[in-house]
Amino acid sequence: MAVEAAASSELVKVVALLGAAVVMVPLFRRFGLGSVLGYFTAGLAIGPFGLGWFSDPQAILHTAELGVVMFLFVIGLEMRPSHLWSLRKEIFGLGTAQIVTCAIVLTLVAKLFGLPWQVAFIGATGFVLTSTAVVMQLLAERGDIALPPGQKIVSILLFEDLLIVPLLALVAFMGPSAGSAGGEGSRWLSVAIGAGAVVGLVLVGRFLLNPLFRILAAAKAREVMTAAALLVVLGAALLMQLSGLSMAMGAFLAGVLLSESTFRHQIEADIEPFRGILLGLFFLSVGMALDLGVVARNWPLIVGLVLALMVAKALCIYAVARVMGSNHAQALDRGVVMAQGGEFAFVLFAAAASAGVIDVDINANFTAVVVLSMALTPLVVLAHKRFAAPAVVSMEGVETAEGLSGSVLLIGFGRFGQVASQSLLARDVDVTIIDNDVEMIHSAERFGFKIYYGDGTRLDVLHASGAASARAIAVCVNDAAEADRIVELVSHEFPQAKLLVRSFDREHSLRLIHAGVDFQIRETFESAVMFGQAALMELGADEDDARDIAEQIRERDAERLQLEMAGGDLRAGAHMAFGSSLPGVPTPTPFTVPKRQSRTLNADQVPPDA
Repeated sequence: MAVEAAASSELVKVVALLGAAVVMVPLFRRFGLGSVLGYFTAGLAIGPFGLGWFSDPQAILHTAELGVVMFLFVIGLEMRPSHLWSLRKEIFGLGTAQIVTCAIVLTLVAKLFGLPWQVAFIGATGFVLTSTAVVMQLLAERGDIALPPGQKIVSILLFEDLLIVPLLALVAFMGPSAGSAGGEGSRWLSVAIGAGAVVGLVLVGRFLLNPLFRILAAAKAREVMTAAALLVVLGAALLMQLSGLSMAMGAFLAGVLLSESTFRHQIEADIEPFRGILLGLFFLSVGMALDLGVVARNWPLIVGLVLALMVAKALCIYAVARVMGSNHAQALDRGVVMAQGGEFAFVLFAAAASAGVIDVDINANFTAVVVLSMALTPLVVLAHKRFAAPAVVSMEGVETAEGLSGSVLLIGFGRFGQVASQSLLARDVDVTIIDNDVEMIHSAERFGFKIYYGDGTRLDVLHASGAASARAIAVCVNDAAEADRIVELVSHEFPQAKLLVRSFDREHSLRLIHAGVDFQIRETFESAVMFGQAALMELGADEDDARDIAEQIRERDAERLQLEMAGGDLRAGAHMAFGSSLPGVPTPTPFTVPKRQSRTLNADQVPPDA
């Protein structure tokens, strides 16, 4: 009975965690506050300082850190070694400049609050370590991870993950018993163990992982592939942790080593559900860790430190970004997004408390400062988004749309845009092509296409892309709302251009027709009609009959659209579709599938594998 009661109690906690997330996150996203703040609030509500359903948030936090680990693994899968090498200047140059500047300034700020030098330095360096989980989640929600500004932020985060190792060694050195020869030898041994672990992981990833997944794929056991993916992530994280390094760094390294594997996409799909759930659990546990009692007792110091450190860090990041060549909008955005402390600060503060550098009360105060800064970041980012001018993205290695001209402006170079452009290019029409997917632009350039970076929903980008002089504007984007916004801008600002738009579905087609576009077509309509025509022919129908039926379907579809426009309802023309049970559909001509004729094969006509 006692075992059953304990199991029931644990199940209640799991239900409470899931229930809090399910209620709070959609609510916060509905009001535009983001999922991160929703998780924090849910954790605070059910934690020891809210409803009290959980008494030990640190235990949950240790498990939930696996969410950050898996996030870094997925990011590593997107970072091929060649791409990572191309970011070396950002990782070591920009990362070093930002971290050193922030550490010096934040130490001075903490000293102004009356803290001793050693304590101020520990608090400052902990705050310098930006929250990888918060920033990556914000970038993912904005879709900025793959953009050059996002890649610079990712590079700095990676360098900060590396920095936790020397910082922990420095904390041990600052402790009261740091001067012994044995301590020095122990530190050198730790460095050697860490280096050996990295080399070992690289060798395993280079020579063993691909053969392993090849064997498992041949076994065709999906659950074993998932287990193997988890084994790689958790094994790499455990190896780094046992050697005194960052678990997240180990997972990232494993991801990089698998980034060129043929199984990369399958592994990412297997990991994704676990990553999302555990990352949400991490944010929940951080919310639980906010000790409201500590905040209430020391609120002047804690609130003052939160505001002063966030402002100082944002200003330092902005200054470094400007010096390193970023424009004002990018530098300001980076400063706002990275102006908080992070999860590695908890590790650093705990190590400092264990080494006797800071006491328990200071550790609690610093922890509260970091948690509050993480909780405030989504609100600060939201305020920045609402009141600041939109950032103009400057691409590295990608030309932005500026001062362009052409007879046709094609917006969106995905699968649809690539095919649509062929007819124009075959007649040597002067086509200007823009897209806002940097990875796609780089990919297209490898095949000889010249694509410019530009967001077609922005009027200034359309002007820069030559929309004012274009004879036709082709909207081939893969998003109905985005297409509607472009149509609205073009209709009002560039009436001289013929407007051709890729439609998402029937309802979207009706909106486009009402908007007055010159031509629209549903993205799958023609291919589906041709598919049906080919199916009839394969079944033995006469080619002319199959072609006539396809043409009849096109005509009836056009009539349906006219009726639906007049009636204002998608059901207005539904009775015209073959197979509809509504009245008004003529009975189709019966079609008998001809029997396949059999024939005898000679010996030399028999396939070798028959």
